[in-house]
Order: sequence, then structure tokens, then C-alpha cells
Amino acid sequence: MGRISQAGSQHVRKRDRYAIWLFVSFMVFWIWLAISPVSRPDWLLENVLVLAVIPVLACYWYQGSISRLAWGGVFLFLIFHTVGAHYTYSKVPYDLWGQILFGFSLDQFLGFNRNQYDRWVHFLYGLLLLPLITEVIGRSYPQNTFLNRCIPVLIILSHAALYELVEWLAAITLSSELGQTYLGSQGDIWDAQKDMVLALVGALVASSLGGLQL
Repeated sequence: MGRISQAGSQHVRKRDRYAIWLFVSFMVFWIWLAISPVSRPDWLLENVLVLAVIPVLACYWYQGSISRLAWGGVFLFLIFHTVGAHYTYSKVPYDLWGQILFGFSLDQFLGFNRNQYDRWVHFLYGLLLLPLITEVIGRSYPQNTFLNRCIPVLIILSHAALYELVEWLAAITLSSELGQTYLGSQGDIWDAQKDMVLALVGALVASSLGGLQL
């Protein structure tokens, strides 16, 4: 009887409409920002990974056992990434938005000399996607073990490193202007290392906040 009840619960979770509504909301937002982006070629490059990851997310949804918190993290990350793709990351006018909403310059207040939106999204990659990766890894490893805590963080770090390699390859194979726009280093020779560190910090923060016990 317990097995039947458990199977029924899993069946319901597979068809949890929360993830579907998040997906529909994201698609509406994505279509809106797909209209007249700042740089159409860069927008296309930034959205290659988005289109590639959607079937993977659909597979996880079908298998079930993914929490609403994890889906919410994926949704928020994709929203921030979509904004970056629309404006190109180095031109997102977050500082102007801050001045309109709060009446002061965030960049000036924090002493920033470059557009920091890409740094923010790299941090969010670790912070918001760790719950999903942890829950997927948790299918193979028991909860609250060293491997269950360590492997998701290492996956985030490896993804961050792999993405920096993709950016580097794009920068040397595409046209100079498009390659530099996609790379988004803004003249910082340590841009790749800083991005990877921020993704790692985001993952560690999520882990320390209890993202492994969802």
C-alpha cells in the first residue's frame, strides 16, 4: 500500500504545473526581449545554450523529484541571462535603473569602473543552479554526505571553466567585434578567473544556506 501511495505521489510531482507556468512565463519574457536586441548576432550566440538546455530541463521535469525551489532558481537565472543577452552583458543599464529607482549610482557608490552585470550573473549561476544540480546528484548519492555536498559545487566550477573556454574559442574564431562582445571582458585580463571564482562563491553560498536540504 505504501509503495502504491509513493508511486502516486511521484506521478503527481511529474505533472506539477508550477514548472510549466514558470516555463510559459519565461517564454513570454524571452519573446519580448527577443524583439530588437542591441546586437542580434550576440543575442543568437547567448541563446544557443538556452535552447540546448531546455530539452534537458524538460527531461528532469518528466522524471520528477525536483523541488519548486530548484525550478524557481533555474527560472530566475534564465531571466537574468535573457536580460544580458538582450542588451549584451557589458551594456545592461542596471546602474541607470538604480538611479531611476533609488536616486543614486550603484557603480559610483561601490566604486565600480566597469559594467558588473556579467559578474552578477556568474555569481547567480552558482547560487541559483546549485539546488537543481544537488537534487539530480542526490538520486545517485544519499543526502547529507560529503559527495552529495562536494560534487554539485565541483560541477558548478567545471561548468564555469568550460564556459570560459567556449568564450575564448568564440573570441578567436568569430569576427573581432562580435568575439569581443561575446567575451565581454571589458579590458580585464583576469575576467575569466574572476567569473569562475564568482560562480564558485555562489555555489558555496547556496550550499551554506542549506540548498542541499530542499
